[in-house]
Amino acid sequence: MIKFTKEETEILTRKVQLYFNDELDQKIGQFPAQFLLEFFTEEIGPYYYNRGLLDAQTVLEARIEGVTEAIYELEKPTELSR
Repeated sequence: MIKFTKEETEILTRKVQLYFNDELDQKIGQFPAQFLLEFFTEEIGPYYYNRGLLDAQTVLEARIEGVTEAIYELEKPTELSR
């Protein structure tokens, strides 16, 4: 499960409250906002987390490919490579 620090939880809870107020014109208390945050963290958070891992893997693979190409460019010709 994704864990947030106390400070992060406070910030995210406040963002949920502001969203409800600004976008839905509804007031939501701290505890309901925190429960909603916990729901999204547990149920939806893993999808975002996994997508982030996939994106990181894609970037890393592209970088490794670039390094591999750079290494091949450094190779010196030998009798075996002719």
